Amino acid sequence: MKNKKFWSWKSQKTLNQENEEITDRVLEIYGTIAEESWFDDDVTPKLFHEELFSGTGKCEGAPPITIWINSPGGDCIAASQIYSMLMDYKGDVTVKIDGLAASAASVIAMAGTKVLMAPTALMMIHNPATLAMGDHEDMKKAISMLDEVKESIINAYEIKTSLSRAKLSHLMDSETWMNANKAIELGFADGIIEDEKKSTSIPAYAFSRKAVAVNLLNKLKEKEPVATATKPTGRSVDELKLSLYKNQI
Repeated sequence: MKNKKFWSWKSQKTLNQENEEITDRVLEIYGTIAEESWFDDDVTPKLFHEELFSGTGKCEGAPPITIWINSPGGDCIAASQIYSMLMDYKGDVTVKIDGLAASAASVIAMAGTKVLMAPTALMMIHNPATLAMGDHEDMKKAISMLDEVKESIINAYEIKTSLSRAKLSHLMDSETWMNANKAIELGFADGIIEDEKKSTSIPAYAFSRKAVAVNLLNKLKEKEPVATATKPTGRSVDELKLSLYKNQI
């Protein structure tokens, strides 16, 4: 099955220092990163690579890219590969977090030459997780794999923040949530997005699991027949929260 794209490219007109109109490339990463498996798919990574490096992307003086991120995270393998591609891009990469950059999405954000956050945006970092089954040897292998994945994620955080690996490991162990000011203080972000408005048809992610659950419940209610007077039979908010939690990376 072909992967569903979780990114899109746009262009915007801006003025350079010489007051000349130029076209900037805009990459939007919204939603779950690689909702289907990127790991077993050769087409999706290749497509992202081709789109990123189209034109002069591999040449010095490549046009700048602005990346808007609003994502709860996803596949850490996909995030790692996207991070590496962006780090290899020859032009400036400005990351703008307008909602949420959690888990794997925070790794992608670390590729920015400059990372900016909206005043109300959040970033979250935590330990990687997986599902494993088998005997105790299989469990040992899974634990070892997670340890290595964590170390690789710390590499990206360390390059951006210059914090010690011990400090970063502790922040991940604690599942650390950061508002814009906290992220700037710790070095995960460089500034706050000010006086910028960006219109999008994609709904912003709610910042809490409870809000997400309520939003989903409301959508379920909207689908009920108007003439129905019976009591709604949808899942409770707690059940939705539990389902979201289980599916969150």
